[in-house]
Amino acid sequence: MNGLLAILVILIAFAAGDFVSYMTKATFSMLFTTAVIFLVAFWLGLPATIFTDSGLLTIGMLTMSMLLVNMGTLISLRELAQQWRTVLIALSAVVGIGLLVYLVGGAIFGKQMAAAAAPPISGGVVAALIVSAAAKAKALDSVAVFATLLLVTQTFFGTPVASYCLKKEARMVLDNRGSNTPDEKEAAVTEEPKKKLIPELKKELRTNSLLLAKVALIAFLATKAAGLTNGAVNALIVCLVFGVIAREIGFLEKDPMTMANSQGFVMIALLTVIFNNLSSATPEMLLSLIGPIIGCLALGVIGLSIFSAVVGKLLGIDIYMSIAIGSSALFGFPGTFIIPNEVATVIAKNDEEKKIILDAILPKMIIAGFVTVSIASVVLAGVMAKFI
Repeated sequence: MNGLLAILVILIAFAAGDFVSYMTKATFSMLFTTAVIFLVAFWLGLPATIFTDSGLLTIGMLTMSMLLVNMGTLISLRELAQQWRTVLIALSAVVGIGLLVYLVGGAIFGKQMAAAAAPPISGGVVAALIVSAAAKAKALDSVAVFATLLLVTQTFFGTPVASYCLKKEARMVLDNRGSNTPDEKEAAVTEEPKKKLIPELKKELRTNSLLLAKVALIAFLATKAAGLTNGAVNALIVCLVFGVIAREIGFLEKDPMTMANSQGFVMIALLTVIFNNLSSATPEMLLSLIGPIIGCLALGVIGLSIFSAVVGKLLGIDIYMSIAIGSSALFGFPGTFIIPNEVATVIAKNDEEKKIILDAILPKMIIAGFVTVSIASVVLAGVMAKFI
């Protein structure tokens, strides 16, 4: 296919996905809608080489490490420390998903399928990329497709759980208004901005090319450092860690790729790496994967619910809030922002009550989604990729 035509078709599919997501208030996410469009299009004769022809596949693979560095700059160690209870519950949810899906799902659907299932269920695009790449390296096309389909369907299992639990929590928050919960005390803790080891660049020097060059440098150093482990640590995990360190010492700004006006385009290129797996998905393959998809997602929900509830109980957090925190693994941002706002709008009788509800649940959900999707699931993917 002509390169420019390939890019046009791909962007139209993504735009359609965004439109459907907006019209359905994220009931049908952009990922799900776009995946369905490409899946059907491939069955109807869309060239399987469209992503390669567009050049976006190459860009996506090259910039993957840069995107992980950028994600690392979004992690504020101070904010994570303030919401430490939420962090522990979110981490326990990912552990619960990993254990139940791998141990129980492995016995039912096979160890390779279970190992490929746990990271996408507990996270997002990056986790799915890691396990699908591992599956592709072993010529396990059906396993790579399986990971992609889990990524685009997990929302349908996560959002109902989160919505139900947050509604319960919102009503309890209103009934118990005025009480000072542990997390509210933590949220009130503030710190003065600490001085960075490397002084901040002047605004005039933060050009797009300079910002991207710094990100690329950190990504390069991270991949070289990962190489020293002889494959023991996934390179993308090292990129994430290096991104955190680079921001903490002041070398990188927060979210430099967005500052350089490149985040949106790079994300589209990255998603082509995921959707490229769908080109080998036949209707027969899809039918054979429906059972494992539903089974693994159900096990994931059970695992996160049990572990979140138990750890939340130990930390003094209500069971509904704890499970809602754990369920963030299944949808992440912007779902962690949209669902609390929808719940607050439905439950609150006035603006004051809405603010009370959002102050109680929104910070926890935002932090939880970041911990599960951006941190824990990436680590889990690096571990599980070895078992595929």
